[in-house]
Amino acid sequence: MTDFEPPLRLHLDGEALVSNWRALDAHSGAARAGAAVKANAYGLGAREVVTRLRDAGCRDFFVAHWGEAQAIADLVPPSWISVLNGLAQSDLAAARALGATPVLNTPEQLANWRNAGGGRCHVMFDSGINRLGLAPQHIADGALDGVDVDMLMSHLASADTDVAQNSAQLNMFSQAVSATNAQRFSLANSAGIMLGADYHFDLTRPGISLYGGIARAGMEEWIRPVVRLSARLLQVRDLPAGAMVGYNATYVCSKETRLGTISIGYADGYLRAFSSKGMAWVDGRALPVIGRVSMDLVTLDLDAAPDVREGDWVDVEYDLVTAAALTGLSQYELLTNLGSRFARIWR
Repeated sequence: MTDFEPPLRLHLDGEALVSNWRALDAHSGAARAGAAVKANAYGLGAREVVTRLRDAGCRDFFVAHWGEAQAIADLVPPSWISVLNGLAQSDLAAARALGATPVLNTPEQLANWRNAGGGRCHVMFDSGINRLGLAPQHIADGALDGVDVDMLMSHLASADTDVAQNSAQLNMFSQAVSATNAQRFSLANSAGIMLGADYHFDLTRPGISLYGGIARAGMEEWIRPVVRLSARLLQVRDLPAGAMVGYNATYVCSKETRLGTISIGYADGYLRAFSSKGMAWVDGRALPVIGRVSMDLVTLDLDAAPDVREGDWVDVEYDLVTAAALTGLSQYELLTNLGSRFARIWR
């Protein structure tokens, strides 16, 4: 079968990825840094990310679903993989055969694990985000009795801001630490690493900042961007003043305009929030997005680059902090929305 060249490229900087992990590991102090690689490594490609971070020295990888664990289990010892979303009764046999470590979230999951023969596991403690995890009363009632808990973990809700909830969660988690006999303890995500040594415990679990996201101010000094987007020009045309562009004619040319259409759209994760706000670049020249982003196409004002032609490539602005401020989307959404039609090119 003939391989077609996709008209979309996701350029991924493997050196920057490794540099970010090493920096996050260093900022974790006495703790080690693991890596959240759930959601296909935040959209970049879990197998490629795990391979690079494994070779850099990472030994703890976190996914959400058992299928995600299975997809990388040939790359690292399965015991290095932790499955955050717990363990259903129907998954018990396959999970034990795979050998990845379940993160057990409820007394029922703990009982099922114990009844199936037990063994090494992690446990999530809910220190205040109120999503998954045991309550303090569950621990007091003996939910962990007879369970081989390698790591007790919790998750910060607001580590990216300076609010009282951070210290409240730290205090609650510290009480749980004192009440359990787990071998390791973990609380901090990317932003939590920056809250200081009290939050580090034994293992930190960075995610967004591995991939170039700035979780807290100051990280931009040493977190490097990992992702760059480019798209091919499908058509170039000249429009007269008064011409209407795109769905619902939200843009009307105020003057004669050279317009280019590129092969990207909301089906690729370049969402409608970029309509008449986004930017592309060629050789340092800005090409504003005009009109609405559609499913597969975006239109650009090419007046600053009259020499570009059909078939040329342009860089699509996708700095995570800038794009988040521009669109109201989170840096997490910007990464995990990136679709499967990109050619993912690692260097």
